[in-house]
Order: sequence, then C-alpha cells, then structure tokens
Amino acid sequence: MIFSIVNFTAYTQEIKEKSSENFKVKLKDTIKISIKDSLALISKDSLSLKPKDSIAKPKEFLESIIVHNADSLIRQDLKNKKVLLYKNAHVNYNDIDLTAGFIEIDNNTSIITAKGIKDSIGSYSQRPVFKQGSEESTQDTIKFNFKTEKAKIWGLRTEQQGIIIRGEVSKKHNDSVVFIKNIKITTSEKEHPDYYIDIKKAKFIQDKKLVAGASQLVIADVPTPLVLPFAYVPLTKGRTSGVLMPTWGENSRQGYFLQNGGYYFVVNDNFDLALLGDIYTNGSWGMRAESGYAKRYRFSGNFNFKYENLINSLRGFDDYSKSTNYNIRWSHRQDTKASPNSRFSASVNLGSSKYYRESLNEYNTNAFLNNNLSSSVSYYKKFVGTPFNMSMSVTHSQNTNTEEINMTLPSLQVNMDRIYPFTGKNGAKTNALQKTGLTYSLKGDNRIKTQDSLFFKKEMFQDAKSGIQQNISLNTNMKALKFFTLSPSANYKEVWYFDRLSKTFDDVNNAVVTDTVTGFSSFREYSGAVSLSTTFYGMFKFKKGSLEAIRHVVRPSVSYSYRPDFSSYNERVQKTADPNDYLEYSPFQNGIYGSPGTGISNSLNFSLANNLEAKVRKKDSTETEAKKIILLNNLNFNTSYNMAADSLKWSPVGVNAGTKIFKDKLSLNVRATLDPYAIDANGRKINTFNINNGGSLFRLTNAGVTMNYSLSSKKDDKGKKSAEEKNAQENNSEGIFGEDLDVTNKQADNKASDKNKVKETKLYQSKIPWTLKLAYSLNYNNSNRQQEISSNSLMFSGDVELTPKWNVGVSSGYDIKNQGFTYTQLRFSRDLDSWKLNFNWVPFGERQTYYFFIGVKSSMLSDLKYDKRQVPDRRLF
Repeated sequence: MIFSIVNFTAYTQEIKEKSSENFKVKLKDTIKISIKDSLALISKDSLSLKPKDSIAKPKEFLESIIVHNADSLIRQDLKNKKVLLYKNAHVNYNDIDLTAGFIEIDNNTSIITAKGIKDSIGSYSQRPVFKQGSEESTQDTIKFNFKTEKAKIWGLRTEQQGIIIRGEVSKKHNDSVVFIKNIKITTSEKEHPDYYIDIKKAKFIQDKKLVAGASQLVIADVPTPLVLPFAYVPLTKGRTSGVLMPTWGENSRQGYFLQNGGYYFVVNDNFDLALLGDIYTNGSWGMRAESGYAKRYRFSGNFNFKYENLINSLRGFDDYSKSTNYNIRWSHRQDTKASPNSRFSASVNLGSSKYYRESLNEYNTNAFLNNNLSSSVSYYKKFVGTPFNMSMSVTHSQNTNTEEINMTLPSLQVNMDRIYPFTGKNGAKTNALQKTGLTYSLKGDNRIKTQDSLFFKKEMFQDAKSGIQQNISLNTNMKALKFFTLSPSANYKEVWYFDRLSKTFDDVNNAVVTDTVTGFSSFREYSGAVSLSTTFYGMFKFKKGSLEAIRHVVRPSVSYSYRPDFSSYNERVQKTADPNDYLEYSPFQNGIYGSPGTGISNSLNFSLANNLEAKVRKKDSTETEAKKIILLNNLNFNTSYNMAADSLKWSPVGVNAGTKIFKDKLSLNVRATLDPYAIDANGRKINTFNINNGGSLFRLTNAGVTMNYSLSSKKDDKGKKSAEEKNAQENNSEGIFGEDLDVTNKQADNKASDKNKVKETKLYQSKIPWTLKLAYSLNYNNSNRQQEISSNSLMFSGDVELTPKWNVGVSSGYDIKNQGFTYTQLRFSRDLDSWKLNFNWVPFGERQTYYFFIGVKSSMLSDLKYDKRQVPDRRLF
C-alpha cells in the first residue's frame, strides 16, 4: 500500500518566498511623539513590546491535515494542485471519512470527487462511502467541497433508524440537511426492494425528520393506488409519541368496529403511556391504558387497565343485554442491585370474573382457560445486625366460576432466623444441647371474603376478619445407634382475636341465638414431636454391558407427635327447652386461624422415599466417568396411625411416583390413595379392614396419571439459552394451549440476532424442522365403588417449518371421556423479508375467531399494514 500525508500549507510557503523578493517595506519614523505632559508619560519596557511583522501571512487553504492512502496509485499534480487516488482510496479530514474506488482532490476548487470503479467483468464496485460524525451514506458518485462542506450526490443510499433512503440526485446543504430528488423510502435491504414509497422531492434532516411532497406506495415495482399529497416521516432516535392505527372488523352482535386505535405518549426516558379505545356501531365501546416504566439498576414494570361497556344485540330484541367488565394488571420488579436488604414486588391480575369470557378485545388464551385470578403485592425488609426480618403483603385470589373473592388486606409477617442460645465457645455445636435452635414468627392478617358484585364497595369490608398468630419452635438433633438421626422438637402457638362468638338460648323462640362480641380474646396451644430417620444406599454392579451399576437410595422416617386436649376453651349453651340439654361450642370457631384443638392427638407418622439411578458408559466412549441416568426420580409412601382415636386409627396410604425418561423428554407422574378400611353398602367407611371384609389389603380410592412429552427434529439448545428464556420455556403453559392473538400495535422489529441468520434450502435430502408437545391427564375415582374415570384428556401443540419462510402450527386437545375436541387454534406464518404475514384461526368453540395480518416488520413503518380480525360472537350471559 502507498501511503502519503500532504500538508497543503506547502503551497502557501511557495507563495511567501516569491512575494518577499519583490516586496518593499517603508519604515515610518517612530520618534515623532506628541508630548502633552511629561509627567503623564508612562515608560514601557522594551522587552514587553512584541514586534509586528509587516508582511501579512496569506490564509491557508485548509484548517486541518488531509490524510489519504490508496492500494494502487497515488498521483500528485503540483501544477494543477490535484491529488488522484486509485483503488480502495481513503481520505480523512476533520470528522469526514471518505472511501471509494477513485478519489480526486482538487485544491483549486476545494472539491473532492469520489466514484466507484468497474472491475474485470464490468460491474460497478467500490462505491463511495461517506462518513461525517454519526452520519453514513453510500452512493454512486459524490462531489464534496471541503471548505463549505456542501456536496452533490448521485445514487444516494443511507439508513436512518431502520429506514433505508435511496435518492437519484441529492444536494447536501450542510452537515445535517439534504435535499433529495426521486427518492425511495423502504426497510427492505435488497438491491431491488420488495416495496418502497416513491417521492419526487424531499428534504431530509438527519436524526429528525423527512418532509416530502406527493408520495406513492410501490410493491414489487408495481405502483399502487395508495397516494398521499405529502409525507412526513419522523427519524428521531429512540421512542417517539404518535398515533396508533386501529384494526377494523365486524361481528353479528356488535356490528362493525374499530379496535386498538389511540395515541402513544413518551413521557420521558423512564415512562411511557398508550391510550387505546374500541368503538362498535351498536353503541358498545372500550378503553385501555397501557404503561411501562423502568429505572436502570432500580426497578421496572408495566401497568394495564381495561374497561369495556358492552351491548349485546339491539334494543327491542329478546337477546338485548348490557354488561360492563374491567381488568387491572400490574407487574413490578425490583433490580437485585437496588437494595440487598429490602425488596418490593408486585404481580396483580384482578377484575370482573366474566372479563376473559365476555371481552371482545382480549385474546389471552391461557387466562381464558384458567378459572383463577391471583394477585400479590409484597415488601420485604431485612434488619441488618439482627436475626429479624419483616414482610408485608396484600394478596388476592378469585374464582371466576363461583365469583368468590378472597383477600388479605394486609398481611404482616415477622420472622426470626434460627438462633442457638446454648452454643459453646467460638460457636461450637458438638452436642444436642449446643445444637438446639430457637425460631420465632409472628403473623397478622386482615382477611376479606366477598363476591364479585360487592368488589370495591363498602359492603366488602363488613365481614372482614383479623387476627394475630405467634409461633415459637425449639428443636435439635442427635445421632442414635450410629446410623440414625433423632430430632426432637417442641412448639408453642398463641392466637389473638379481636372478636368472639357468644351463643345464648332464646326462651321465647326456643332457639339458640349467635352473636359476635367485639373485644380482645386469645388461646394458646403447645405440642411436641420426635422423629427418627436414616438413609440406606444399595449398589448393584454389573460386569458386562454398558450398564455399570444401579444405585438404590432409601430414606425411611418415623415420627411421633403429641398434642394435649384444649377443649377447656370451649363453652356450653342450653340447646333446647330441656335445661340439661347442652351444646358445646368454641367461641373461636370463626377465627381466621381456627380454634383450639379438641381431643388428644397422639399419632405415629411413617414415610418412605426411594430413588433409583444408573451408571452407564458407552463401549467406544473415552469419558473418564460414567454417565448418571435417573431411572426413578421418586417413589414415596406415607401414612399415619392415631393412637388416640377410638376407631379408624390408620389413615390412607398416599403413593406418588415420578420419573423422566427418553433423555428427559417424557415426564411421567403417578399418584394413588390406598385405604385399608372397607365401606358398607351405603358407601360409608367402617372400622373393619378391607382384607377382613373379603377384599384386598388396600382399597384404591383414587388415582391419577400425568404425562408430558416433547419432541423436536433438532437438538435442544438449552445451553445456549439465557436464564430468562429457560424459565419462560419451563413455565409456559400457553405452549400447549396455543398462542395469544396480540394486537398489531405491539408488532416489533426482528431481533438483531435473527437478522444475521441465514436459512438454506436443500433441494434433495431436505430437512423440515418441527416440534411437538403432548400432555396427557387421567384421573380415576373409586371412593364409593363407582369405579369412575373422572377426567381423561390429551392435549397437543406442534409447529412445522415447511420452508425457511413458511411456518404452520396447531394447538388442540381431545377430551376422551366426553368425546370432543378442546380449544383448537391453527397458526400460519410467512416471512416476506421486510414484510410479515400471520393468520391465526380458531375454527370452532366459544372463542371461534380469526385474525389476519400483513405488514412491514419495522416499527418505524408499522402503520403500513393490513389487518382484520373477527370478534367472537359471545353472549354476555
């Protein structure tokens, strides 16, 4: 490479030498001074005087140094003051960087000309690339004045905020304003774009806007009738406020509609707000507010509020009805770096119980199929230097079928970490006394139970109940018989209430009257327990084959618990007119923490846990350690024996087992309940063992099987996924139920990583990527010898990539017991490079609908789209 640095002040030095020979200097007399007052004269130090050069220096051509280089040839024409650069030429001046196949620097006109060159096959290559600051553009030819910084450009191509601007002839007025003729605006990166907006003249202001005259949409080089008299395209960096275009459609009950139209506000860098609305021709309407906020290293979250006023049919018809629904969703996450000793979080989903079933603009599939809504807002505080921590929360749970709502408003929890009051010197814990740990907890709740119709009304607080519960636990452990662990414990509980029940006998009505008496009341309980546990390991080794060994782990445990009789807290009231007929009751029976236990509890509890693992080594493997494979993740048995009971002392045996096979692709879980007692002809349990009643040792009362199976044509790339993606995949129930039909206003750009992916299509031995998820559930009930399969269903979801740009998916299920298909969704997707096509269809059922969308991927031109959806024809009741 030939490299040269030319300082154009060399030309000015040549002019200085020639002009100094013919230049004559006339000196004036410096002694002629008009003296007014000699005392007023101030003598000046001659050393401080700076001599003036009588020869004026000519102004230099450039203010900086031009650095240039080229691969092939650098030619300097001193006579015409030009520099010519060939092949991969590069010029740098101030903040300007220019590369091209050919560059000419003309010092006479202060113009730099750059253009591409033709290669051996005649193609035009090494087009000029002009950079100034953050601005970058590619063109066929450019002429640039390095004094005025004006330029004329032919064949401009530049990208601003994801929008590609192509111009035939452009004039650069200054470093930010450009006038362009015959301009094409697109987001397609192809040399011949899929589409573009054709504009005759436009003014482009860098990172601000593009203002143009008449514009026309052209798709596949075919002009469309979509013409606008003017165009305005904002090019500001980051988020900007703007109008959100609605989606249109119609249904048979609400008529024609516009949905999801509104305005998006960027309040500041940390907060935004979208106000959206729906309107229907029969008078129905809806409104939504969606907001997101974030503070770096502090917190982030989003808030959604939705309200709909729905009218079904038309006034005068028999099926005419009205309904109002609302839904509030709030999610708040605190950054772990914000505060290590305190934490605030929120996850709220509450509203009308019928919202997800009746809403005309809600397509959350998982929420529709789920019958429960829940919310939690909590604050946690750790008191540094003490063993105490505190948490305060507000919780909400709602059954959308029964419309029953339960809330804790609020709930306070104070916990003390385990302390060891009897530890030895230097914190040593060598004996049972030194290992004795003490824990303390306090819990206070104010609970509300109400109905959907009374929510947010003063009536919901009328039956609120509150209380405080304190627990103290003392436990330790010690070795027994060398291989066993003995763990004794003692517990103390104290409960405070602020009202109690009082029952009296009404002589007039001959009935018991129940009143609630306000005032402080309390009760106390204590209990003790001791457990004995150990662990056995069994190893079965194999000398031949790839199977090296099978390890069996057994964890048996036996515990004994005792609680005295606390029926002394109970009270008695006359039940009938007979003064000797009494009713015993607990004044705390309506308390949120229950009432004192009656009767002695004296029971033995038994549990047995099993685990099976295998060690496998491949014959040709060079691995130093064998691979562990889980054969049986768990096989657990548990039961208890109540020595204080007068009958039915044994409780049913609970059995549950689970494992993962086929490289963890199939997850299998089995549960069962085995009752040792028989039942009579009426289905009631009797104090006779089933085996003594002519039956088997145990009576199977209920059982269940769940299986989840995942198949894929390619290997799972769990190792390449982030922690958030893994968690979303593991907890995604929507994958089996289907995808949500999000509004198009949420259409976002493709990820940067996706843009760099190149998909190849093979004509022969082609591979068609696919995924399949299966979920099977079976429940069996035989509590009264009915031998009934209460539920039996299979759900499945799959996607097939027919081509690198075509994707087809389906989610459905079949209820084997009731012989019918469950919620079914069909999905079709087509990648059109700069465009995207989606079609989602629910062909039958209560949520029968479809949604079609085709539009530009880029968010900058997201309003360039066509979408249509059919609202499900739902009855409001």
